[in-house]
Amino acid sequence: MFTSVLVANRGEIAVRICKTLRKMGIRSVVVASIPDRRSLAVRTADDWVLLEGYSAAESYLDVEAVIAAAKEKGCEAIHPGYGFLSERADFAERCAAEGIVFIGPPPEVLRGLGDKSAARRLAVDNGVPIVPGWDGADDDATLIAKAAEIGFPVMVKARGGGGGRGMRPVHEPAELPEAIESARREAEAAFGDSGLLLEKLVTNAHHVEVQVIADAHGNVIHLGERDCSVQRRRQKLIEETPSPIVDDALRAELTTAALKLARAVNYVNAGTFEFLVGEPPPSSEPRLPRSGRVASAKSSDNTSTRPFYFLEVNPRLQVEHPVTEMVTGLDLVELQLRIAAGEPLPLTQEDVTFTGHAIEFRINAEDPWNDFRPSSGRITFLSAGEHQRWDSGYVVDDRVPAQYDSLVSKQIGHAGNRRSNIQSMARILRDYRISGIRTNLALLAAIASDQEFRKGRSHTAWVEERLERLLLQARREDGWWLAAAGAVAVEARRGSRMPGSIAPSLGAFASPNWFGAGAVTWWLDDNNVSRSVSASLNDNQQGLATVDGNRVEFSVLGREHSLGPGTALYLEGDNATYSVSIYGDAELSVFRGYGDSPFREMAQFRIVPPPPLPRRAHATAEGATAVTAPLAGTIATVRVAAGDEVEAGDLLLTLDAMKMEHRIAATAGGTVAALHVAAGDVVREGDVLVEVA
Repeated sequence: MFTSVLVANRGEIAVRICKTLRKMGIRSVVVASIPDRRSLAVRTADDWVLLEGYSAAESYLDVEAVIAAAKEKGCEAIHPGYGFLSERADFAERCAAEGIVFIGPPPEVLRGLGDKSAARRLAVDNGVPIVPGWDGADDDATLIAKAAEIGFPVMVKARGGGGGRGMRPVHEPAELPEAIESARREAEAAFGDSGLLLEKLVTNAHHVEVQVIADAHGNVIHLGERDCSVQRRRQKLIEETPSPIVDDALRAELTTAALKLARAVNYVNAGTFEFLVGEPPPSSEPRLPRSGRVASAKSSDNTSTRPFYFLEVNPRLQVEHPVTEMVTGLDLVELQLRIAAGEPLPLTQEDVTFTGHAIEFRINAEDPWNDFRPSSGRITFLSAGEHQRWDSGYVVDDRVPAQYDSLVSKQIGHAGNRRSNIQSMARILRDYRISGIRTNLALLAAIASDQEFRKGRSHTAWVEERLERLLLQARREDGWWLAAAGAVAVEARRGSRMPGSIAPSLGAFASPNWFGAGAVTWWLDDNNVSRSVSASLNDNQQGLATVDGNRVEFSVLGREHSLGPGTALYLEGDNATYSVSIYGDAELSVFRGYGDSPFREMAQFRIVPPPPLPRRAHATAEGATAVTAPLAGTIATVRVAAGDEVEAGDLLLTLDAMKMEHRIAATAGGTVAALHVAAGDVVREGDVLVEVA
């Protein structure tokens, strides 16, 4: 076994690998870019090496720098995690040339499977069905011609890599040229490979994958399937095992296909074989398993009722591997290490047992109410609450950088069955607290509470189709905001009772005379959105609170009525009593109860300044419309020049941030009066990019 291993990754996966290395008594060394030099991964590892760069290309994708770091620290092996160099055959070859063990499949397997075109041909040769498509020459003209032959809609996909990068659904021929260009850029930036292929876009499909693990001695087993259908823009949000739509017959077919392909290429180490599962014929009913136990590949000779198609192989550890670990009790990273060290698998297929149901929710630094704009910055508060397993790359006071993936942490639950597991996880997600950055927590909680999801009906396009409704469900009701506003008004009237630390945030608000004759407006933030609220209070402890035009009268209850720790309020028409505590740095905890019931529901708010005005590179010309950067990032392409005529909605430029490409469109028609950026420029949020007159 190794004595020292380099972890060539960052964030939660680097932390997770370091934990297994420590458990096994192996010294861990991580590499870190300049933005990650104070990260949790650096603090978790036994040692670390600085990679002198900011972007992925300058740091984690720099093969020579990573090899040099391993040699400098005397590491016998490198674990690449997922993404970055994990699927690069050339990197595995460089490791071998330097006498360093690459913890993953051998280079020839990576070369054969990392290219999705080669993987598709492998499936055809072995009788495994694939989605119709094109995986030959990938020049623009050929792709455009082949898309017409396949028929729209089609999916443009990167040949290499994974994780949904370099994928673009195209529904109309006119959309294809831009999709090809955009997918190439993203694939090159993420994987160093701009190659593309086409596939027919299968609608209402479920994404089901089979975890396989194999040693160098010819032993190959599967560890069941995972359902990854809850996605947005091809990025997985929720993964679970067993799948709610896979019956024993389909499970047998999927696992048999995965094992057949793995043996055909002499697969070694951990890998995931991914499939699309279509809808059953209208006359058939899916046969769901009676328990949470996953059957083996030879558990049934029946034919499944759902068609399935091979997609690709991810020849590495997956983000969602914890759910497999929860139901099997196995440590996949430990198995990877032992296989890489030359040991045989310590178990056979018959030894693998599956218990209950496991599910994983990915918590991302993004703003669902602002087109999922990536969110970077310092985490000022974090409480994962009750949890069974929490894999995270950050803790309080850590900074989420803008240069990399938006994944912050993963909340993983395990229970005897799917229903009780999801019910428990919905509560845990509602109790999760994180401040300083925007996250998708509220959206995840809304999905976990949605009846369609709970019935297992969420296909790969489900989130996109129901997004508006889900965001509405996720948004906190006005009553919470109104109660928070009313409570601050009460504390302001009390004056001397205001905590000293809150006064700077409120300014004159801490004065008893601050309200004057009318209500005054300020801003509250629930870590999902910021909203303008106002409140006024008279001498009879009656008040009026307003949020977005919704005006509600409230009454301040006496201390004897308070079932909670703070100021008790009753909102007219809400039929609920609220108790609000103000503490710390302008923080508010709001509790809600009904009748004489305890205050079991809770929400948190912060008093914040109004949203900043856009930064201006210079004074905008009179009558011109300024198009500003919605977030910090790097300009990828500029599609217009000064003097061009544009219409509202026309693409002006694209912006790269957190490994995603963002389209910046004209907000009004006119002539491009000034262009303030060029490709490669780094911009801040609010910077003026283009002026349209």
